[in-house]
Amino acid sequence: MKRPTELALIMAGIDEEYQCGVTDGIIDFAKKNNTNISCFSAFCGVVSGRGFDVGENNIYSLINFKMFDGVILMINTIPDVEIKQKLIAVTKASMLPVVVFECDDQPQFLNIAIDNKNSISEIVRHIVEKHGARDIAYISGPKSNPEALLRLTAFCDVLSASGIRPDEKNIFIGDFRPVSGRDAVQTMLSDGRKLPDAIVCANDAMALAAIKELEDNGISVPKDVIVTGFDNIYNARHLYPALTTVDRPLAEAGYAACEMLIKAINGEKWEKTRHLEATPIFSESCGCVDRELSDIKTYRKKTYDIIDNSRSNVRLLNSLTSEMAEADTAEECMRIIGEMAGELECEKICICLCDDWISSYSVKTENSLVHGYTPKMSAPLIWNKGEISEVKCFRSSNMDPRPYETGGNISHYLPLHFRERCLGYVIISNGDFPRKSLVCHSLMMSISEALENIRKLLNLNNVIEELDRMYVIDPLCNIYNRNGFIREADTMFNECRMLGQKILICFVDMDGLKYINDNYGHSEGDIALRTLASVLKDSCDDSMVCARFGGDEFIIVGKNAEEEDVPNLEKSLGKRIKHANELLAKPYGIECSIGSLVTRISDDMTLFKLITKADEIMYEQKKRKRNSKYLRRY
Repeated sequence: MKRPTELALIMAGIDEEYQCGVTDGIIDFAKKNNTNISCFSAFCGVVSGRGFDVGENNIYSLINFKMFDGVILMINTIPDVEIKQKLIAVTKASMLPVVVFECDDQPQFLNIAIDNKNSISEIVRHIVEKHGARDIAYISGPKSNPEALLRLTAFCDVLSASGIRPDEKNIFIGDFRPVSGRDAVQTMLSDGRKLPDAIVCANDAMALAAIKELEDNGISVPKDVIVTGFDNIYNARHLYPALTTVDRPLAEAGYAACEMLIKAINGEKWEKTRHLEATPIFSESCGCVDRELSDIKTYRKKTYDIIDNSRSNVRLLNSLTSEMAEADTAEECMRIIGEMAGELECEKICICLCDDWISSYSVKTENSLVHGYTPKMSAPLIWNKGEISEVKCFRSSNMDPRPYETGGNISHYLPLHFRERCLGYVIISNGDFPRKSLVCHSLMMSISEALENIRKLLNLNNVIEELDRMYVIDPLCNIYNRNGFIREADTMFNECRMLGQKILICFVDMDGLKYINDNYGHSEGDIALRTLASVLKDSCDDSMVCARFGGDEFIIVGKNAEEEDVPNLEKSLGKRIKHANELLAKPYGIECSIGSLVTRISDDMTLFKLITKADEIMYEQKKRKRNSKYLRRY
């Protein structure tokens, strides 16, 4: 069977209507022509905060161009100029055939050009000549966007040709998002000047937001002011008043982009640019005759489906979010997602995580956790038609841990991150959820936040464990300190009392530490203490614990002891100390005095009474020592 053609689709805002329209055509082509589409998309510019967009845009660094035969680059959907330039540079370097949309300034790429100039020129001429508008405002897309610049130029040219001088105060630069339309109207209203006769918007999203803001302030459209848009999206067609706008053959553009790429890949003849026509639609928002819905039944059904799907998706999102909030481990989080994955109505969902996603928290996020993905990844959840599996390790250069071998598949790669910190990504294959759902982005954020909460919880537990270790472990000798000894020895003492077992107490005092410190320095004294502590630890079996009780004093406690344990322990200590001295070959010897006892615990006994008794036995032994070169100094 012929190998499927592999195309990379790069865009931003996959759930917006323009992108959905173009993608409809791409998907249609892919299913008919044994072609796989891997769509890499970010939801950038949606929330405030530069860090969030850094995390979103990181998904583009995942793309391994060596895995593809061609690239569809929707550069006109990406608002960040720096990211846009990087994507153009890496796609050029890939030496693959690349198709773009409305981008004349990259002649080495194939181009799908939908007429922007003539259609918006007709809109402006219409409101000037038919509706008599003279004072006209314009809400533009970003100047870095070629389409936005072309539409703005066409607007100004028509005004000039009509004898109207474009007023810079009436031109508002936006970003194609609804908030730009709202903000522009608010600025117009706050200036205290007379409202313009008409507001021409560079797209429908800004136009719809502008109409809402006007109506919220008691201003009627088109009675008080004309508003027009561009794109003829679903909401524009079914708003009241219906929007005067421009209809573009978006699905045809997506299909044509694939056709051009396949010809280039196969070495066939192809045109460098394909031109598609756009059609102005004059409707209610400019005051033209009312436009009746051609099929009210279809409209009602589609509207109901949109509302019903939205409600279902919101319920799913709320359920997932609440359950993931209670997850304490990544495994539990994956289980929750796997149980609900079927409700997303897709064929496959794969969650891929960086191998360092759970690394220790740092106030300053390391560069390696922000840009790019780790060379090795894990896929703790692969949900495929109801079956759940995982891949413990795969290379991020492969992108998909279990890629399709057949053609006609569409996979959406969506980033998982917390602010700018990269956690991984999700692959959703053969389903409309990423494009058609209103909550896809919210779901990605919920999964990211759940993973981040788990990461912080695990790191917090690690910190608590480390603090606890520091509380009970002597930092010099790496055995229990007095706090640790009391915690462990109290448990052993109470167990021996309850079970009627004997307890062993061994009090150890290092001989001559002051002599070593005075003659060889405190660093040598530390070595001597660590060596003795190591000997004591190695001499203990599983029923014993040892600790540094303070200064040069150490203690061993053992449960379920017998009298013969004392000579055995002291003999073992003696051998180990001798061996340690031979290995160290220091100009001084490590020696100690020991006081040991084994006893059954009576009702009036306390642990510290036993320790005091062992200390007294040790002191008596120390007094009897006369051969130690250290004690001769006393």
